[in-house]
Amino acid sequence: MNLELLTKQVANLSRAVGNYIKNEIKNLDPSDIKHKGVNDFVTYVDHTSENRLVAELGKLLPEAGFIAEEDSSHKKQEKFNWIIDPLDGTTNFVHGIPLYSISIALVKREQIVSGVIFEINQHECFYAWQNGGAYLNGHKIEVSKTNLLKESLVATGFPYTDFSRIDAYNEVFLYLMKNSHGIRRLGSAAVDLAYVACGRFDTFYEYGLHSWDVAAGALIVEEAGGIVTDFNGGRKFLAEREIIASNPNIHNEFLELVRKKFYE
Repeated sequence: MNLELLTKQVANLSRAVGNYIKNEIKNLDPSDIKHKGVNDFVTYVDHTSENRLVAELGKLLPEAGFIAEEDSSHKKQEKFNWIIDPLDGTTNFVHGIPLYSISIALVKREQIVSGVIFEINQHECFYAWQNGGAYLNGHKIEVSKTNLLKESLVATGFPYTDFSRIDAYNEVFLYLMKNSHGIRRLGSAAVDLAYVACGRFDTFYEYGLHSWDVAAGALIVEEAGGIVTDFNGGRKFLAEREIIASNPNIHNEFLELVRKKFYE
C-alpha cells in the first residue's frame, strides 16, 4: 500500500466534500438542524458529507471498514478502518461561525497510519502518513519550539455532556489562565490538533472526545514532531476519550499538571 498516494487522494476528496459543505451554508434552514443530544447538533449536510466520503473512500480501499460519527450501520473490519468526522464543528456551522472541518483517519488494526484534516473556510488541508512527515497544503509543518508552559498558547474544548470531571478540568483551566499566554476554544478538536501540528498552538487538551474527533489529528501532530498521550501519559487517548497533544519541550510539564488534577 502506498500511504503517501492514498493520503493525497483522501486530501483531494476532503477538499471536494469541503467545498460542498461551504456552499451549502446558504441553503441551511433552522428546520434542518436536529438534536442528537444536549448541545449536540446534526444536519443533512453532515449526513450527505459522510455518505459522499464513505462512497469515495470505499473505492480507494475496498477492504476497509468504517467508524463514522453519523451512521453506526457502517461495518467495521478486522484490519483496516476509516475513522470519519464528516463535519467537525457542527455547532459553529449552524451558527454561521466560519471554523469547521472534515477529519479522516485510516487505522490499520490499532495503529493510525494516515490522517487528513481539511479546515473548510481557510481552505487549509493538513495531512500526514505514517513515517512520512506532516503537511499543510503541500508544505511540511512542525510543532512549535516553545520551551515553557507559561510561554504557551493553549487550546481546549469545553465539556458539553459529560460533566463528571468538570472540577478537575476547571482547576487546569484556572491554572492556565494565570500561567500561559492564553487559552483558545475554537469549536473543532480536529482543527485544534492541526494547529498544534503547525505550531499555531503549543498544546491542546480535552476530555469526552470520540475517535473521529482526534484520530487524524493525533497522527498529524506526531508526524510533525509532537507528542500525544492520554491524561495519564499513556497511549490510550482513543479508548479513554482524553487527549493531550503538545510540542516535546512542554509536554511533560503540561502532562504533570493534568495528571495531578485528574488522577491524584
